[in-house]
Amino acid sequence: TLASPSSLFRNMQDLNVWMSHGDKVVEIPEGFKVLASSPNAAITAMADEIRHYYGLQFHPEVTHTPQGQVLIEHFLFDICKVSATWTPANIIEQAVQEIKDQVGTDNVLLGLSGGVDSAVAAALIHRAVGKQLTCMFIDNGLLRLNEASQVMSTFADNRGMKVIHVDASPVFYEALQGVQDPEAKRKAIGKTFIEIFERESAKLSNIKWLAQGTIYPDVIESAGASTGKAHVIKSHHNVGGLPENMKFKLCEPLRMLFKDEVRKIGLALGLPEKLVMRHPFPGPGLGVRILGEVKPEFAEIARRADAIFIDTLHEYNYYHKVSQAFVVFLPVKAVGVKGDARSYEYVVSLRAVETTDFMTATWAPLPYDLLAHVSNRILNEISGISRVTYDISSKPPATIEWE
Repeated sequence: TLASPSSLFRNMQDLNVWMSHGDKVVEIPEGFKVLASSPNAAITAMADEIRHYYGLQFHPEVTHTPQGQVLIEHFLFDICKVSATWTPANIIEQAVQEIKDQVGTDNVLLGLSGGVDSAVAAALIHRAVGKQLTCMFIDNGLLRLNEASQVMSTFADNRGMKVIHVDASPVFYEALQGVQDPEAKRKAIGKTFIEIFERESAKLSNIKWLAQGTIYPDVIESAGASTGKAHVIKSHHNVGGLPENMKFKLCEPLRMLFKDEVRKIGLALGLPEKLVMRHPFPGPGLGVRILGEVKPEFAEIARRADAIFIDTLHEYNYYHKVSQAFVVFLPVKAVGVKGDARSYEYVVSLRAVETTDFMTATWAPLPYDLLAHVSNRILNEISGISRVTYDISSKPPATIEWE
């Protein structure tokens, strides 16, 4: 509820906002006034408008605050009097110069996963330092269907980048054997990833920098923001899984950008729209979409089921109507009937969400006929699955990924 007039809330009515915390301000500083309140926090917004100091107890930047973008625009343009000069071209120019200043004449090694973030990071760094960049595509056995051939075709064949292809899936499966805890899996994948990088980089000369496609939501959720005081929601493969004794220095040109910004930069860099607009894929890959212990046979089931789900979303023209969609493998069995016989096979869950910032998300209300088509195909085409479910949890309280 708005309590008093303010240029911050100009022409705005009472707001629906996202407040997902247990803290509250109980006393305002001298010179401040209360701008807004809620039943759970009497001081939801406050300001000293003479000195132009403003404080909010909610998140205006997330999807779940519908008028948050307007509020931010009021602050930037009406109060701070800044100009709207953000363009992909400007960001690219600035990032290229920063990369050149940071790296100098050193060589850079980038882990190319096939996902949007690492792809854009690769294109950006390649523009900055050219042949000083070597991309290493490590197949960890936890990738999407046909990922390896697509990566090599896009970057090595069509863009002329130096890409080393390493099939290390047996090493990753061995590292994950018996590991069930999600954080332990992320750490194991990150540790194995770096060990392979170090082994392979020893064959290269003058590699000083490890480049990654870390973006800002990764930093926030891994409590890696500048204060370091945030709670860890989950460790990200390229934030929380790196060993302290790693010999590389880090180059992370996308670290302060959100996913939608990264996509705009990717298109401006000339990357294929099919790649840039592809749904996000986690650094640990299927390792966090297979609940519990990761086994090769589980990965194959998850990979094929995921491909069917994505194909169907394209078929029904829904792929670009949702922000992220994938299949989760559940290590539980359920009774079913296949043919004339009783079956006792695994369960998978479909997951599709709508979001703009990936900090908050709402489950996507997919049509029943689409869900039915996906379920029928998965059950009929993939051996080992007896049941298909659909996840209708929003973030928060759930996360987008299950682990």
